Amino acid sequence: MKIAVIQGPNLNMLGVREKNVYGPMTLEQIHEQMKSSAAQNGIELEFFQSNLEGEIVDKIQECLGEVQGIIINPAAYTHTSIAIRDALAAVALPTVEVHISNIYKREEFRQKSITAASSTGVIAGFGPFGYHMALIALTQICTEIKAIEEAQKNQAK
Repeated sequence: MKIAVIQGPNLNMLGVREKNVYGPMTLEQIHEQMKSSAAQNGIELEFFQSNLEGEIVDKIQECLGEVQGIIINPAAYTHTSIAIRDALAAVALPTVEVHISNIYKREEFRQKSITAASSTGVIAGFGPFGYHMALIALTQICTEIKAIEEAQKNQAK
């Protein structure tokens, strides 16, 4: 199983920016923890981070036929990007949206997620552990989808 982990703007600054909101861990440290957990479960992860909306859209589109699911933290684009929302809808892959902070306890403009409508589920407010939760959830979702597809193939025989 292969999963894409797509990170939005300013997440490359984790560990430096607003530690009171996002904590002290760097993006690289979060990815290392994810790799460790994924390796134990035979899952391949592909990491991507960009501060540019169009690059994120391109990456989402490249996932079609290449990965079984997406973990995405659209960061600030969560609240503004119809393009990312539409790209997620177009590829129709199981997707878990992650937010390190609880967006519903923050400024009013951060409490609306445009991209959530194209996600299978949203995890917010658990810090970096949210990525681990997303990995577990997406693994389960992809396993269930595969089981359903195999059952349908067996019924067709």
